[in-house]
Amino acid sequence: MSATARTTQPAAASRIKVSFEFFPPKNGDMESQLWESITRLAPFEPEFVSVTYGAGGSTKMPTLNTVSRISAETTLSPAAHLTCVGSPREVVDGVAREFRSVGVKHFVALRGDPPEGVGSAYRPHEGGYANAAELVAGLRGIDDFEISVAAYPEKHPESSDFATDIDMLKRKIDAGATRAITQFFFDNDTYERYVERVRRAGIYVPIVPGILPIHNFGQVARFAALCGTSMPDWLARRFDGLEKDPETRALVAVAMAAEQVTDLVERGVDDFHFYTMNRAQLVYAICHLLGLRGNGGTTSSGDKPGSVGAAA
Repeated sequence: MSATARTTQPAAASRIKVSFEFFPPKNGDMESQLWESITRLAPFEPEFVSVTYGAGGSTKMPTLNTVSRISAETTLSPAAHLTCVGSPREVVDGVAREFRSVGVKHFVALRGDPPEGVGSAYRPHEGGYANAAELVAGLRGIDDFEISVAAYPEKHPESSDFATDIDMLKRKIDAGATRAITQFFFDNDTYERYVERVRRAGIYVPIVPGILPIHNFGQVARFAALCGTSMPDWLARRFDGLEKDPETRALVAVAMAAEQVTDLVERGVDDFHFYTMNRAQLVYAICHLLGLRGNGGTTSSGDKPGSVGAAA
């Protein structure tokens, strides 16, 4: 990867597609932050915006409320995460139908982490979907949804090897998934090698790289250790000494993510999924550096460009 971040050429920027992930708010302050972020990023006209879903349906109502409001008050296309851990099939199917009733036509189908947390042993619910491949098939039996699934450039931490991991991805695609979104990563060579493995396995759906701007290096490093994502030494050195300097840390985070995405664009990638952590500032700056610009249009509320309603 080049040491210098470069803006993309106009022709390349015009091909770039983005999507954004948010999580449902837990209180009023977090809800305000979420909707400020959605308002800020909406003018980039993302392909979709996804909303996460807690294990065993622990955030069912906040997720349902969030995707419902996105559907009703904006021109954005909401995608609801859906997990199968800790619930029987009829409950999961019922949740999918509830989401459909508020306008959701796209699901991000995931097995989900065990209730005890990442790293704990996974046990399928008796009478539930055993894995994400079965969940995809179940969703296909309900309606002709668009379905995205997860992919792991460094393999899922529970997979014994890459062959096993890619076999599971193929099962998800064969069941009806139309896109794979990767776990975040920081080494573009790792992503490129993974895509090569996937294509050799006969998987040809888009493998969209998941990009995580580093708001807090310590938190990201701890999460990366749990989910099997490598944190290169050179990456740690760039954030060294910035623990009490949030302004400089944000500048470094934007430069790092823009450098990563620009390098991927030069390798032929034109579709990116940003894990926003419900914060717009870094993602907005990265998109701007990539040459993307807000469309200047308005949503259904008509208040201002990218508006998502007066209640934001």
